[in-house]
Amino acid sequence: MTLLSSDQRNTLSTQLQRRQAELRLLIQEELRRSQDGRYTELAGQVHDAGDASVADLLVDLDLRQLDTELKELRAVERAMQDIRTGGYGLCTQCGADIQFERLRVVPHVHMCLACQAHYEKTHAGGATPTM
Repeated sequence: MTLLSSDQRNTLSTQLQRRQAELRLLIQEELRRSQDGRYTELAGQVHDAGDASVADLLVDLDLRQLDTELKELRAVERAMQDIRTGGYGLCTQCGADIQFERLRVVPHVHMCLACQAHYEKTHAGGATPTM
């Protein structure tokens, strides 16, 4: 069980609920914008390959933003579930308590600082694109 007090858990739970609502609104707005046809219209107006590339880039950037927001929403909902089941505030890698200060900054974090640092060192850079 985590060392968080009930007041700390309540504070973090409130933060998570607010962020969940914000993310849902952002995702709904992004989906609405993607369906409004602005890129389809832009793509129909392009006259050269450069313009087409810009239109493709805009679509890719919006999809990337949506993907980021969806991943964060999943992490927030996972943290909310952990609060309900009693596992909130525990590192998923080593089982240690995650410090309240860290959770206050990012309430949906699921690794302690040491495990996060190790993860970032071992997973730096990600996949390298190839042709």
